[in-house]
Amino acid sequence: MSTVANKRMRYAPLAVAGLLLPAVLSAGIADYSSGLLRHVAGKWGEDGQQRVLELQQLVRKQKTPSANPVQPERNRLFPGNTFWNRIPYVNDREHWGKDDYWATPVETAGSNGGDCEDFSIGKYFTLKESGVPLQKLRITYVRARNQAESHMVLAYYPEPDAEPLILDNLVDEILPASKRPDLDPVFSFNDEDVWIEGGTPAKSGSSSHIRLWRELLDKMSREQSL
Repeated sequence: MSTVANKRMRYAPLAVAGLLLPAVLSAGIADYSSGLLRHVAGKWGEDGQQRVLELQQLVRKQKTPSANPVQPERNRLFPGNTFWNRIPYVNDREHWGKDDYWATPVETAGSNGGDCEDFSIGKYFTLKESGVPLQKLRITYVRARNQAESHMVLAYYPEPDAEPLILDNLVDEILPASKRPDLDPVFSFNDEDVWIEGGTPAKSGSSSHIRLWRELLDKMSREQSL
């Protein structure tokens, strides 16, 4: 993933009113209710329910304080990355009947299909709820040189200025950004901030992406009420 400085993804925080991304969810994957699980079974069958249960159990195991207490934090990346990369790729138009749709982790796991955005979102929430500090996680839009369309990955920063590790549905191995010269970062975000490469203003279309994030959080909030 090449950038201007040392092939690292370096961004300036975009702290513009209305563009920050607040964390608004009071519960998460580990707390999926029986009502939500029944909803999943009714919509996607027992197989869909089982996949959501598997995701829930994965997060609960990672959250258990007594589980692997000396395990390096980066080892938490692998189970979630593997889980989401097993789910088949299906484009939004075919899967959801829309040109651009950001699915919740429940929707992606339950329906057994998603695209790069859905997988990156799933990994983000899985790792955050597994105990990885959200300040180390950034959902990142990139230009994939080997693809004709935009792409999304999840970046994990061991330290604020460290080279990130890239979790990508196109490559199962978790690699440092410098080992992914095929990816050019455009912008990234998490619950708290948005970063634009080089500190330049957001290009046209970024506000649409923010809107989709807010819609995603709203859907996840509604899932909590089931």
